[in-house]
Amino acid sequence: MEVILNKDVEKIGRAGTVVCVKEGFARNFLFPHNLAKPATASSLKKLEQDQLIQSAQSAKIKEEFELIKQSLSTLVLTIPALTQGEEKLYGSIGVQEIAETLKAEGFSINKSMLDLAEPIKSLGVYQIPVRLHPDVIATVKLWIVKK
Repeated sequence: MEVILNKDVEKIGRAGTVVCVKEGFARNFLFPHNLAKPATASSLKKLEQDQLIQSAQSAKIKEEFELIKQSLSTLVLTIPALTQGEEKLYGSIGVQEIAETLKAEGFSINKSMLDLAEPIKSLGVYQIPVRLHPDVIATVKLWIVKK
């Protein structure tokens, strides 16, 4: 029996996909728990329309992130930090400090969007990747200077 999944079902499929399952499994488990609905002609047509709308919305969101990427690529951040010697920082600069600096510049970037392998522990210039969207990654230039 073909059904359209309303929610992700482990080992069966993701929401919005058409899968073939046994009739008893569909009637006794999927339908009562509202995890799926029968794949009729009208429900398949509605699913196709919903997927078109969703793809158009995701394309629009991706375009917005592309614009943000362009403005981030021209941005140069400067963070003053205390140093122990010539080059070594007293502490370290992590994603929290970078995210706060970006917010001060007017960008709403979460610290989870920053791809920093390890905290910065010395003065210098760094290229910080920012994951805005699964397909859009911007790079911000960061200067760490002596306070």
